[in-house]
Amino acid sequence: MTAATKKRKPADQGEVVFDRELADLPQELRWREWMGRIEAVLFASATPVGRDDLARVVGQGASVEILIDDIQTELAGRPYELAQVAGGWMFRTRTQFADAIKAAADLGDQSLAFTEIEMGVLCAIAYHQPIDRAGLKDIFGKEVSRDLLARLRYKDLIASGPRAPRAGAPHTFVTTATFLTTFGLHSLRDLPELELSDAL
Repeated sequence: MTAATKKRKPADQGEVVFDRELADLPQELRWREWMGRIEAVLFASATPVGRDDLARVVGQGASVEILIDDIQTELAGRPYELAQVAGGWMFRTRTQFADAIKAAADLGDQSLAFTEIEMGVLCAIAYHQPIDRAGLKDIFGKEVSRDLLARLRYKDLIASGPRAPRAGAPHTFVTTATFLTTFGLHSLRDLPELELSDAL
C-alpha cells in the first residue's frame, strides 16, 4: 500500500476521495508518488494516454511533461521506453528488441505486416488525406480495390473522412490514432518529408 493509498479518506457521503495534491508528503516523496501514478496509468493502458487524463492523478501545480521527462530519464538503458505517440504517451518496447520478442513469442508475421501495395496506399492516404478512391486512382494510375481499403480499415489504420467535394460526394479516407501509434508518430506533422512519387 502506497502512502497515497493510505491517504485516501472517506468523504462526507461515504465515498473515497482521491488525494491528488498529497500535501502531507515531503516534496520528494510527493514527486515520486506522482511519477508512480503516471507509470501505473500508462502501464495499465493499451492505448496512448493524453495529458489531460494524466493530469487527473497528480497535483494541480505538477507538470505532467516534467514528470514524464523524469520517468524517461529513469528508463534510459531499459528495453522499453515511454513514447509520445498519437497525442498521448504509452509504454513500448524499443525497436532494437523486436526480433527478440518475435523469436520468444513465435509471433511470425502478424496481421500488421503490409504488402507493398498496402503500404503504398496507406502512405498516399497519410500524406493526402482526406482523399477518396478517385484521388487514389489519380496517384496510382489505376483503381485501388475496395478489398485493400477494407483490410486497412480492418486493421484500424484508416477510417472514413468527410465527403469529397466531387459529384456524388464520395467518402474519403483518413488515417487513425492506431496509424499514429503503429508508426510511432505523435501527430501527422511528424510524417517524414519525402517525395511521394519516390516512395511509391
